[in-house]
Amino acid sequence: MTSNSSPTSLVLRADCGSCRGLCCVVPAFAASADFAVDKPARRPCANLLADSRCGIHDSLRDKGFVGCTVYDCFGAGQRVSALFDGRDWRDGASTATPMFAAFPVMRDLHELLWYLSAAARFDDVAPLRSSIEAETRRIEGLAARPPSELVRIDVDGCRRAANVVLTQASEAARSRFRRRRDHRGADLVGARLSGADLRGASLRGSLLLGANLSGADLRSADVIGTDLRGSDLRGADLSGALFLTQAQLDSAVGDGRTRMSAPLRRPGHWPE
Repeated sequence: MTSNSSPTSLVLRADCGSCRGLCCVVPAFAASADFAVDKPARRPCANLLADSRCGIHDSLRDKGFVGCTVYDCFGAGQRVSALFDGRDWRDGASTATPMFAAFPVMRDLHELLWYLSAAARFDDVAPLRSSIEAETRRIEGLAARPPSELVRIDVDGCRRAANVVLTQASEAARSRFRRRRDHRGADLVGARLSGADLRGASLRGSLLLGANLSGADLRSADVIGTDLRGSDLRGADLSGALFLTQAQLDSAVGDGRTRMSAPLRRPGHWPE
């Protein structure tokens, strides 16, 4: 991928075959329900092969690496890898250090671009179209910088600026639901919400770990940053849920009755 990709052509989906396995090296993780072992930051996972493939990819869940199956770099891995003209972090510190430093910044910028691209497709956001496009161009301009400049970007500042536009788009898209609930940032861990009417609700940044959302109606609910790990989505309707990612679905439990909008797909570990 070239560094001058336009916002409309930018690939925001991981292409692991074009990456140097950066997500298996740069992040740290601790032994937990999500990972079978501890791994310090910038140290290769023991399961990473020399060709940058995962040696246990087909059995990650069975071997205790659920966290790996729900991680998404939004295409940042292959983009950073392409910036180094075929060089690999295995070649030495002169390549590894800047590559490792650039990856988390690019990942965060690509995540923002993914949310902005999603917002541009919402209903009722026509008046905000120019603002969404302007913010997309701004973030993409930052992402197009060379590695030495990427590491100096104020990512938190980027999030704050983008969040203004994303919040406006969310409000516009949910405005037709007059009695929508506001659960922004709420601690709903283990909550019993089976069959709940959450149409147009704001669940931004809420904690729904292990919550019972079976049969709930989440159409057009804003779920940006919502933690759905282990939540029960069996029979739930997430059609048109705002900012819903594949990683969120992958972290939850659903079934063949769970509804979602394309291009999102039913995770392979869900029962029929």
